[in-house]
Amino acid sequence: MTTNEVSALVKQSLSLLDSTPEVGNEVDSQPSNESSSTGKNFLGMPVSGDISQGSSRVDQKPIEELAPLFQALVDDPTIVEFGWRQYTPYFNDGDTCEFSVYGTWVRTTAEAEGYVDEDGDEYDNSSHYGLDVDYHPSLGTIESDWNKETYKHENKRYVGPDENRYNRCQELDGALQSGAFDNVLLKTFGDHALVTVRKDSIEVEYYDHD
Repeated sequence: MTTNEVSALVKQSLSLLDSTPEVGNEVDSQPSNESSSTGKNFLGMPVSGDISQGSSRVDQKPIEELAPLFQALVDDPTIVEFGWRQYTPYFNDGDTCEFSVYGTWVRTTAEAEGYVDEDGDEYDNSSHYGLDVDYHPSLGTIESDWNKETYKHENKRYVGPDENRYNRCQELDGALQSGAFDNVLLKTFGDHALVTVRKDSIEVEYYDHD
């Protein structure tokens, strides 16, 4: 996927968002006996009362901030494909079930060719499981020493073939899971979705989860 194609996707997503209310910003329709002013208005009419915010969603960022992180992985010749899961959980132990992004994964040329780890286990190159960026078989990892006196990890260090690639994957994962792009991701790819990004296309499949 070229930079121009990514820009076109950005513009298309933004045009969709212009006509769609942001998730989590809906006005509470339940009546209230309070008469205090909220400082808000709806269609030119002042709103008073006690408003219970139904979502803790973070402020949304423009998709242009996500584009370079996304493009960095598309342009990496070692990365064959990558993706993530996004959905609203059906149960959250009594808390509000909110849409989120989970588990960014990356398939490199090593996994595409049938990667075998140090224990002799081979990863199924038809599945994305086991390829999450935090515990990836070929991207590398961050190791550290545990201090028994301070109960803290010390001397953190990268171990692997390419620290810059590892950092790029972590940056995209952090942006996707920050919640700052949830509106555009939900509008573009939908709920309960497994998103797979390849060099020239993006595929969306239904994601079955608990």
